[in-house]
Amino acid sequence: MLASPATLHHLLLPPPPHLAFSLPHPAPTLHALLPLSRLPPPRVAAFAHASYSRSRLRRRDARPRVVASVREEAPAAEEASSSGPTKFSVKIPVGDRHILVETGHIGRQASASVMVTDGETIIYCSVCMADTPSDPSDFFPMSVHYQERLSAAGRTSGGFFKREGRAKDHEVLVCRLIDRPLRPTMPKGFYYETQILAWVFSYDGIHSPDCLAVTAAGIAMALSEVPNKQTIAGVRIGMINDQFVINPTTEEMKDSELDLMMAGTDSAILMIEGFCDFLTEEKLLQAVETGQVAIREICKAIDVLVQTCGKKKMVEAINLPPPELYRHVEDISGDELVKALQIKQKIPRRKALSALEENVITILSEQGYVSKDESSGVIENLADIVEEEDEDEVIVDGEVDEGEVHIKPVSRKPPRQLFSEVDVKLVFKEVSSKFLRRRIVQGGKRSDGRSPCELRPINSQCGLLPRAHGSALFTRGETQALAVVTLGDYQMAQRIDTLVDTEESKSFYLQYAFPPSSVGEVGRTGAPNRREIGHGMLAERALEPILPSEGDFPYTIRVESTITESNGSSSMASVCGGCLALQDAGVPIKFPVAGIAMGLVLDTQEFGGDGTPLILSDITGSEDASGDMDFKVAGNEHGISAFQMDIKVVGITLPVMERALLQARDGRKHILNEMSKCSPPPSKALSPHAPVIHVMKVKPNKVNLIIGSGGRTIKSILEETGVYAIDARDDGTVKITARDMESLEKSKTIIANLTMVPKVGEIFRNCEIKTIAPYGAFVEIAPGREGLCHISELSSSWLAKAEDAYKVGDRIDVKLIEINDKGQLRLSSKALLPDADQEPSSKQQTRGSAKEKVVYKDDIIKVTTRRSRRKKDVEPSAAENATGKTLENSTAASTNDLAS
Repeated sequence: MLASPATLHHLLLPPPPHLAFSLPHPAPTLHALLPLSRLPPPRVAAFAHASYSRSRLRRRDARPRVVASVREEAPAAEEASSSGPTKFSVKIPVGDRHILVETGHIGRQASASVMVTDGETIIYCSVCMADTPSDPSDFFPMSVHYQERLSAAGRTSGGFFKREGRAKDHEVLVCRLIDRPLRPTMPKGFYYETQILAWVFSYDGIHSPDCLAVTAAGIAMALSEVPNKQTIAGVRIGMINDQFVINPTTEEMKDSELDLMMAGTDSAILMIEGFCDFLTEEKLLQAVETGQVAIREICKAIDVLVQTCGKKKMVEAINLPPPELYRHVEDISGDELVKALQIKQKIPRRKALSALEENVITILSEQGYVSKDESSGVIENLADIVEEEDEDEVIVDGEVDEGEVHIKPVSRKPPRQLFSEVDVKLVFKEVSSKFLRRRIVQGGKRSDGRSPCELRPINSQCGLLPRAHGSALFTRGETQALAVVTLGDYQMAQRIDTLVDTEESKSFYLQYAFPPSSVGEVGRTGAPNRREIGHGMLAERALEPILPSEGDFPYTIRVESTITESNGSSSMASVCGGCLALQDAGVPIKFPVAGIAMGLVLDTQEFGGDGTPLILSDITGSEDASGDMDFKVAGNEHGISAFQMDIKVVGITLPVMERALLQARDGRKHILNEMSKCSPPPSKALSPHAPVIHVMKVKPNKVNLIIGSGGRTIKSILEETGVYAIDARDDGTVKITARDMESLEKSKTIIANLTMVPKVGEIFRNCEIKTIAPYGAFVEIAPGREGLCHISELSSSWLAKAEDAYKVGDRIDVKLIEINDKGQLRLSSKALLPDADQEPSSKQQTRGSAKEKVVYKDDIIKVTTRRSRRKKDVEPSAAENATGKTLENSTAASTNDLAS
């Protein structure tokens, strides 16, 4: 059977435009090359045409971009060869200063590149795209990489490897700050892989590069060919003396009560993240409003620059699924999708949706689908044909009279439509999200049956792990976090290598782990990914303000949060579980905190509502994926300690954010009330397996006595007492870490004796002779504390050698008769003998008393200095600074002085 003219019309299409453009002569038409005998039947021809059109569309999207780039770069290349590259620059006011934006003179082969300067801090950012599109997916193929070059601060790595390698945690956090506000501005259907690279090329130590990098990425994206919807910019907001400061310097941030990073467009907010010292919701909203005004001015200046030198957007490359596919998916899934979305438990609901999705994919991509409208239309047409026949003519078995020949009409069946599997998956996900949002708006019920403001059931217990210093299991619905606290000394602190020429350290840190088993899946395990690093930092910032100062609690604190179950809000579960575990470990926190995640359905009118945005409390995973917002807020009933908001649509207004913050405060109150019912409750006492730490203060000039020659004394104390560590610093602070109180008290006694200040005239009984020298004997009057008893003071009679009267190990009574300017002790045994001449001793005692230095009223006191932050630089101890050679020379000099 031959193909119909309509089918031939679809088959015999002209070649794609880019092929006609590239060929020097017109290509022959397809019917001149294809024999009629090889033409496919009508239905197959329709399928072939659909796939051919699909591939032709993709090739058309990819090819014109190359041609356009050649046409645009040609004039620029000529200008560059004659007078150098053209540079465009603009100064944009930000706060109390300007930032300089330059483009066109560097990185010209990238789709766009900019250099942004603030003070002497310079960020270089580039945007590049792949030449061909990737396979369609529901996730825009964009990657962000941010790196702080040590050369920017005039430094190089102190380790063996001098080249920058794996991204540090704070660099990963900046990558997330760049990625999160840009992603909502990307259009659906654009599948070209996009890469954003940002480097810190210069850093002055004053102007922070992170907020500058967000703005630089937004400018580069606006100048590039990527068809993003709106321009974005980012700023940091601080609060100093109750005044908001835009992009404060590093010195100003030390006095700030707020650290807010935010990004948005000229009309709405896309991302906020930061931490504060329990500010109220009203103060936070004022800070966001201040930042939005600054972002609006930056975006306006960027738009002017884009009009001057921006590239044409690749709008023609956007490839959306066929519009009729949405209707077909709804027709096929229909009631089954509604029933699947009403399943309360996550795993059964996921399996039901997966089975339904496979069925829809099979029908639409393998079997073919005939819509109800098309099939009914065919029946009506056949009926019309029958009605138009002559009533006088007798029709037998549907025959039609055509003169002398009777022909049986063949009823035409509507062609079955086939769609690509990728398009079906994309559309099924969007339809599922649409059905879920409609159920929430119209029915007022969510997937698990809760109302918009209702929270899931909460259960918590402490003390699960007997050998851990503190542990807690926090469960909220199908989200569960196991938090474990470990206490240690200064050696357990987390060191941080930054652009500044110092090594910072953190005495408190939280590490978040999200294994694939928490969602019932099989996946990769190993080093933490970017999501785990970001969630861990958010929980860490939420808990840090409630910790005591290092003076009151001189421990390094590590919190591990392992997510054992996940169905949304796992980072906020880490906050709640971490707070309970801290109490179980005996950490004297100021007050408990909790966290909650808020969701949003922005356009309710589309789903039968009144148009008012609908705020959801304690969202689940499906509500996070299908909703328009993920707003995490941590704190107590009086204020906020940490927050993070991501928007999946272009922008959120301040009134909507205000409603979300107030509803989140009510949620935190409920969670804190449930946490107070923890059973068993936290012990609020140090675990017997935790180390014991004591801090004492001695004279700075006594530190070397604790260390000893080449560290010999401090090592002997560790071996004798069994304590874990002794940290003696140059300022006289001594921190002892022991396994129990017995070893701690023993080491305290030894150090007290070493650092005591003896008085002239004191008598020391039963002292051991440690060393015999030709000029006398060295006698230990206290553990680790020795003095010289000259040969003339050993006996009332004359001695040729000290060995004639005493040997090492003998015990004698001595009296302190002199302390010289160097603090060295001179002892006398003769002064205690009955026939001793007391007159010389009296004179020596008077002379020694005149030289005696003023001592502290209390040589051993506990440090009670309070700090506003737990962060503290770990200073190098005196034991690390003092070398063995220096100490030995000092000992030798002391011996010679005494001998003389």
